[in-house]
Amino acid sequence: MTAAPPADLIARLIEAVAATVTAHADELTALDQAIGDGDHGLNMRRGFDAVLAERDATAAKPLPDALKAIGMTLVMKVGGASGPLYGTLIMTMGKELAAGATPADAVRAFGAAIDALKARGKSEPGQKTMLDVLVPVHAALVADPRADVAAIAAAAADATIPMKAIRGRASFLGDRSIGHMDPGARSSSLIIAAVAGVLEG
Repeated sequence: MTAAPPADLIARLIEAVAATVTAHADELTALDQAIGDGDHGLNMRRGFDAVLAERDATAAKPLPDALKAIGMTLVMKVGGASGPLYGTLIMTMGKELAAGATPADAVRAFGAAIDALKARGKSEPGQKTMLDVLVPVHAALVADPRADVAAIAAAAADATIPMKAIRGRASFLGDRSIGHMDPGARSSSLIIAAVAGVLEG
């Protein structure tokens, strides 16, 4: 079995993530209504609809440039804090990768992108944010590149339910944020599962 051409792979990744976000938009909105401002699903769907609309042009670029383009689109199209945060994550990966990058290079770039996200959001794991999914997924990949990241991400998102929010809009609720899954953690877990499904397939 030969590897998929890069343009085809990028296009399939865009399609998979956009479809997943769209399918779960109502769920993400419901999660955000509980502890946020209730627009996470709508914002994420709008952002990835815009990414999907540029699929062919983006897929024709080298992977680093494609990631930068996706990240910039998310910054411009996703409202609230999620746009800048997801944009920072994906654009930093684009900046850290070179054309022809290996899986090990991608794991390293993912780590650098998480560090950039920490700096942008002034947050750390344990504060009930998307970092509570991204950090354990990265650690698992460092330990074993064949790790089941979809399962790890889903479990990590579930683990935000008993947490008290320290950063983000949910932090204004204090103890009332306990008992609810963080919507950013959930969207991160969904995106990771979608990406993993394409790469493993």
